Amino acid sequence: MLIENPAGNYAFLAADNPYSAGVVAQPGYEIVRVVLKEAIPYRKGFDLIAQYLEKQGRPRTALCNVELRSPHPATFDAFASFNDGYRALLESWGLMVDDMNPIARTNVAPALNSPSEPSLYAFGYSAKSAKSNGERTFVVSGAGELVNSDLSSQNIARAKDTSEDAIREKANCVLEIMQSRLAQMGMKESAVTEVNVYTVHNIFPHLEPAILAALPQAGFHGLRWHFARPPVLDIEFEMDVKSIQAEHLCPVNGFAFT
Repeated sequence: MLIENPAGNYAFLAADNPYSAGVVAQPGYEIVRVVLKEAIPYRKGFDLIAQYLEKQGRPRTALCNVELRSPHPATFDAFASFNDGYRALLESWGLMVDDMNPIARTNVAPALNSPSEPSLYAFGYSAKSAKSNGERTFVVSGAGELVNSDLSSQNIARAKDTSEDAIREKANCVLEIMQSRLAQMGMKESAVTEVNVYTVHNIFPHLEPAILAALPQAGFHGLRWHFARPPVLDIEFEMDVKSIQAEHLCPVNGFAFT
């Protein structure tokens, strides 16, 4: 069920994880995605976000989506420790809603040219929209092949198995999560404009029978394959999906960090 966040002008799908399962802009607003020209340490990245939102005349509560890049996959304990610090930063911004984290998130580890520390790659915020077509923009958080929402090695589908059959099962598991979240958010697969896959395994055998069958708009808009690993060891396949109408490239130069 979507929970309204009036201070941010969006609604979110609550999750047990240290982030929400997805966000949807309120009517009259849209989610604008901002991609950094180069990733920067995520705490400095939040300084950039604050300055960017101020320049756009938007409050910090408009922040609704964060995309991170990690140096390498972490253990579950190390990932939990990172999430504690991440949540504390969001709390210092006053972003919690009834003690729930409303911010959607994707966090992956590039297999090549990875950053030396957790870094900000992109973010999304709500902004007033002049469009009158009634289409609502949204972001579904990244998810790996966990059979339920608990971040535990016992919940990994076909754990430690990277055979083609196992990758197919993992992909189907993640696709079911994407479809479930879309349904809970009241969004349709046909509204998706961007599909991202994060894995170092060959997705071609699963492209038509699994991914395109579940998300047919990817056959029209295309699919982005990031040669990256999910943020936790032994998770092999991650996805997120979006419906975005405005995306901007942000040069890091020109922002003064504190």
